[in-house]
Amino acid sequence: MTQPTFFKRPSPVTLADLAALTGAELANASFADRLITGVASLDRAGPRHLTFCEAKKYAAQLEQTYAGACFVSERLEASVPAHVAVLRAAEPYRAFVMAMRTLYPDTLRPTSWFDNGDVAPGAVVHPSAYLEDGVVVDPLAVIGPDVEIGAGTVIGSGAVIGAGVRIGRDCSIGPNASVLCALIGNEVIIHPGCRIGQDGFGYMMGARGHLKVPQAGRVIIQNGVEIGAGTTIDRGAINDTIIGEGSKIDNLVQIGHNVVIGRNCVVVSQSGVAGSSTLGDNVVLAARIGVSDHAVIGEGAQIAARSSVVGEVPPGARWGGSPAKPIKQFFRELFEVERLGREGSAKLKSKPSGSGDEEQK
Repeated sequence: MTQPTFFKRPSPVTLADLAALTGAELANASFADRLITGVASLDRAGPRHLTFCEAKKYAAQLEQTYAGACFVSERLEASVPAHVAVLRAAEPYRAFVMAMRTLYPDTLRPTSWFDNGDVAPGAVVHPSAYLEDGVVVDPLAVIGPDVEIGAGTVIGSGAVIGAGVRIGRDCSIGPNASVLCALIGNEVIIHPGCRIGQDGFGYMMGARGHLKVPQAGRVIIQNGVEIGAGTTIDRGAINDTIIGEGSKIDNLVQIGHNVVIGRNCVVVSQSGVAGSSTLGDNVVLAARIGVSDHAVIGEGAQIAARSSVVGEVPPGARWGGSPAKPIKQFFRELFEVERLGREGSAKLKSKPSGSGDEEQK
């Protein structure tokens, strides 16, 4: 399953240790000393692999697996073969992820390719920049004047950190990312090719031409945020653009100026959030969603893929469609349109040949 060229091969871990780490219950203590050396899916797992099963629809695969151990809930435990150690967990996938984090710690945050432990030859660091001990700067990265970067942070090759930017501790700024006019907290991951803090798209439009609106705000990225490759986050025009603590933004997402995203939000690939919109805490935007300017999405709301959001979405709501509406209403309308289409098609097929208006003229 894993390729040691890219990630270090895991050290063997006993099932007793994995159970203690994840809070799972090892159903048969005789398996306590069994060693696990990797992870795999149910259908590809071998005797030294750890796997999981959370849904009943995979019960047939579970019955045939050759895995060394499997995280399962009590309701699926009867489907586990006798040779497979059962790790009983209320949330099998969560327990599996916790185990993976132990087995593959170097996958969690991008690290330096050069292991230089310092500023590499070929990197450019302005004399007024302040780097705490333990900051790693890879070749061809550029760090501008008055920048401050905390210990344990890695700046990838070709990354550009603009004047006055603040980056906290244990962050990762990926290769060829650019960070301007931004304050970044601790343990933030910015993947390759991101663009943070450039001008927002603001113009005073009129017949005499489009007058550029100064973008005088900042981008504030709080602790524990992760931003996918190729995503762009514009700085504010007047107010700041803010990404709340623990939020996760996928690849190829556009966040406009003055947007405020709450804590622990998830924004999936190819979505766009227009200027001055607000997302409450724990909001989920599925793929390819468009959020119009000044929209407000309440805490805990979930928006289905390929929807367009205009106006206000209540807290905890589940909406979909274009324009977005409560998901049950969206599906009722969709089914009604399909029904009318079927009825119309049936009427056309049942119409006698040669009975058109042209025949009556």
